[in-house]
Amino acid sequence: MSFVTRSSMSFVLALSLVAQRAPAQSAPAQSAPAQPAPPSVVAGIPVNYDESKVGTYTLPDPLVTTKGARVRDTATWMRVRRPEILRMMETIQFGRAPGKPAKVTVDRFDTGTPALGGKAIRRQTTLYFTDDRSGPKAELLSYVPADAKGPVPLLLQISFSPNANVVDDPGIKPGEMWNREKKRVPAPPPSAAGRVDVLPFLASGIGFATLYYGDIEPDFDSGIPFGIRGRYLEPGQTQFEPDEWGAIAAWAWGLRRVMDHLETEPAIDAKRVALLGSSRLGKTVLWTGATDPRFAVILASVSGESGAALSRRNYGETVRHMTDSSRYDYQFARAYQTYGDRVSELPFDGHMLISLIAPRPLLLQTGSTDFWSDPKGEYLAAVAASPVWKLFGKEGLAVDHYPAPGEPVLSTLGYSMHEGRHGILPYDWPIFLQFLQKHLK
Repeated sequence: MSFVTRSSMSFVLALSLVAQRAPAQSAPAQSAPAQPAPPSVVAGIPVNYDESKVGTYTLPDPLVTTKGARVRDTATWMRVRRPEILRMMETIQFGRAPGKPAKVTVDRFDTGTPALGGKAIRRQTTLYFTDDRSGPKAELLSYVPADAKGPVPLLLQISFSPNANVVDDPGIKPGEMWNREKKRVPAPPPSAAGRVDVLPFLASGIGFATLYYGDIEPDFDSGIPFGIRGRYLEPGQTQFEPDEWGAIAAWAWGLRRVMDHLETEPAIDAKRVALLGSSRLGKTVLWTGATDPRFAVILASVSGESGAALSRRNYGETVRHMTDSSRYDYQFARAYQTYGDRVSELPFDGHMLISLIAPRPLLLQTGSTDFWSDPKGEYLAAVAASPVWKLFGKEGLAVDHYPAPGEPVLSTLGYSMHEGRHGILPYDWPIFLQFLQKHLK
């Protein structure tokens, strides 16, 4: 059986009615103010924000194989259906990436320094992916509780900012970043904006680590020569095959190399590592979790179109926007670009990307005014993916209740919406901690 839209099945209609009736609930006052109305045209492509114009669509059933057989047990899911979905998304959307390289040079230049007022032990490590130390790498900053008696669980964040701009600690190595002119420059002086308060996590016995995504692969169209993908081009080759990796798959490749390293760190319990990313990095952590089951928990923030949201649902950003040559086509396999005007022909949708995380804990975090990323579309995708968690005896999301802002659902497949804009707001960090306390510890 297929899942279909609110126009075709009662469960989505129920969601719509619940959303209309839900009482107004606000996140704490520190949340960002409401943003201006989103644009109605982006890159020359119209944008719909009217629920009455979403249209009808049919979702592929994650529990029916390509041969039409229903998946009724976890063994069939793991052996047959999950590999089918993974292969489809790999060859069409994100692209095939190479495996573990023959050599990664590990420079542990800060092997354990008391930090954060004596409440943490800080470590800093550079992973060089090639012999060229000016090339692609991962600069990993990590903290564990100073009083830890053994290996601790860890929240690993892939960040838009170099490490010194993420945590308030003067002992962090200054980093570099890519600027708007596509030049690699020293990171700006640290400021309070975008900082993460890691102390609540440490007090709860959970470590925190972060790395800057641009060290792995630049986030612009002409970035291939400067990132890890450029090291895998053959002589004379300037682009990859249609089914080979885009930038998101490159960032995910780098995160897998970080996990390789974490498995060698005595202070970290590598079997209890949670992964966090926001926006395009929300897409990245979903794909990383899909391709590497070593990550125990996934926290995907505002991953939106081509992430957790439903592409077939004509609301906010679309596949056509994502794959437009003036925008983000470089983030995906070139094969994905051909689906901008024929999304209904995709053999998968966002709910199937979500399903690849099962039965591990996954939290989708959204914003009530982030219409571009379609927070309701993320919830509907999670509802459509819930049968996979239930196959494993785990909690999914209810079809008859669309949670209001400030009403987090922290089931194994969870959903949390703050009041406000795109991104991670101060309200979200305690929710992340609650989710990790429930599912990681």
